[in-house]
Amino acid sequence: MKVLIVDDNHDVIETIMDYLTLEGIIADCAYHGESAINLIQQNHYDVIIMDIMMPKLDGIRTVKKLREELFCNTPILFLTARDSLQDKIDSFTSGGDDFLNKPFAMEELCLRLRSLHNRGPRLDVGILRFGEISLNVATQQACRAGKEIKLSKIQRTILTLLLKHAPAIVSKEQVIDAVWGDDAPCSDALRSHIYGLRSALDKGFTDSKLETIHGQGYRLLP
Repeated sequence: MKVLIVDDNHDVIETIMDYLTLEGIIADCAYHGESAINLIQQNHYDVIIMDIMMPKLDGIRTVKKLREELFCNTPILFLTARDSLQDKIDSFTSGGDDFLNKPFAMEELCLRLRSLHNRGPRLDVGILRFGEISLNVATQQACRAGKEIKLSKIQRTILTLLLKHAPAIVSKEQVIDAVWGDDAPCSDALRSHIYGLRSALDKGFTDSKLETIHGQGYRLLP
């Protein structure tokens, strides 16, 4: 098992690393969230130990970025002196899998690490979902009510944007920026792709899930 310890307290990291080494566990360390993200992008870890209060990027924001932007599915254990109910709520809501307060027993920490490792990577990370519609970011597979939907690259880009903002309205300008950037196409091109996406989403169903709101933009319906 390979573990990443993220904590701004050098003594805490050194103590944990020494104990994990005796247990046959390989460990890396980072002293703030930004460093942790760089290491996670370059290496594989079976479990991540995350403190909350750190400089540059705290643990809650780090985990949210890992889950929502980098689609990291590695189990994460929050290890922190923060012990309020709100701290626990924030930790699990951001994407944490377990929570252990400082001070702690090393034996318990190892038990929790092995349990998370045995549980394996999270299966819900990297899936954008709203109502019946889902999109696996890794495989780019789109589904409605479990039925696979065949989409073009541009249609998938538009659907990704709509899913990330659902149920809010996504403006025409947001769609153009996501698909074409500064090289905006004629309005007919966008209209054609929206029509194609709507047709793909609704094929075999009686109700439409993509609504065009004139003068405002587009949104997915629940």
